[in-house]
Amino acid sequence: MRKQYVLAVLAGGLLLAGCGRSGSSLPAVPSLSQAAGQGSQATGHGASGSPGASAQAESSQGSWAGRAAELHAAAQCIRQHGVPAYTDPVLSASGQVYTDSRSLDDAPRSVWDTLQQACGALAARAGLSPDAEPPAPPQLIQAGVRAAECMRAHGLVNDRDPTAQTPYTPGHGFGLDSSEVPSGGKASPVFQTAAHACRSLLDAEIRASALGSLGNDG
Repeated sequence: MRKQYVLAVLAGGLLLAGCGRSGSSLPAVPSLSQAAGQGSQATGHGASGSPGASAQAESSQGSWAGRAAELHAAAQCIRQHGVPAYTDPVLSASGQVYTDSRSLDDAPRSVWDTLQQACGALAARAGLSPDAEPPAPPQLIQAGVRAAECMRAHGLVNDRDPTAQTPYTPGHGFGLDSSEVPSGGKASPVFQTAAHACRSLLDAEIRASALGSLGNDG
């Protein structure tokens, strides 16, 4: 209940502030291929070389950079109003926003209303909703599957392969639900043996879940 409530604080601010924008959607975020084409179009070496194509590329670049700046501004507001450990969200080339909400989860209740009042409009403008983590990207899923295969091979037989819908925590990878943890929990010999044998693969999964890695989802 605590996590859902604290994350709803900013989500609530997002909805309230969003009403003032007449339902307008966020600007489109360019893909890496679009960004790569901007330089050649601007110098007349692109496929079309037309002024219109160059202007469109510059507009896309501005949209991406503008939203990244808005995300930074929202994160800075959160840090300044009671959650100093909150890190900037990452905006990927595919337009997904990844954010580590653990510091928000741990924030004292006294700061929640302050965050909504001070930062809700900025979060809305940036399209930042910390309770809406995107699905796990392919590189994280692949790392998680390799780790799960290893854990099963070393005794943790109920450890299931993750999918795009499996919950994950940036910087910590995929979690285990109660049906996957053996009797005795993570302190049990079975879990400890598997974790020791699969340490390198578990570490690779954790690296793949870091914000910087998640930002390379495109």
